[in-house]
Amino acid sequence: MSTHRILIAGFGGQGVQFAGRLLAHVGMYVGKEVSYLSSYGPEMRGGTSNCSVQISDKFIASPLVLEPTELVVMNGPSLEKFEKTVVPGGRIYIDSSIVAKPAVRSDIEPHPIPATALAEEMGLGRLANVIFCGYLIKKLDLCPLSALPAILKEVVSAKRPELLEGNLQALALGFSM
Repeated sequence: MSTHRILIAGFGGQGVQFAGRLLAHVGMYVGKEVSYLSSYGPEMRGGTSNCSVQISDKFIASPLVLEPTELVVMNGPSLEKFEKTVVPGGRIYIDSSIVAKPAVRSDIEPHPIPATALAEEMGLGRLANVIFCGYLIKKLDLCPLSALPAILKEVVSAKRPELLEGNLQALALGFSM
């Protein structure tokens, strides 16, 4: 493994920040160097939101992800804003149930995933973000599925244990894709 520079972007309220924290915890769980940096507008819910996560075998000098190797976009404006920043050969994971326009670059690897539609169909509400996390964890070979319940328990608040089961189902769904 080298360094995974991940940028996750969408509207506030889509769980962008939670997804970033979850991926950062996965990196820490497997003993990697990790950075996490959140960014969101003053509007919060409904406004723009993105976060940067790096998972690496090497020391991470800066938490900024200006040239992601992996980009997760959960809305159209995020695709328009960040597609050009992905390194050649990088991957863009697009919530195809929300983003109608495909990626236009030919030097990247697009992954259209109908995460929001899948979450709704499976009765998982607004857990498209966690479906993306499961998919990324598998695609990047970060850790085995069996490790995810322990990691998720660290991230889901002890005050909200009722959210654990749905999040586990969403992670498993993404991991199985």
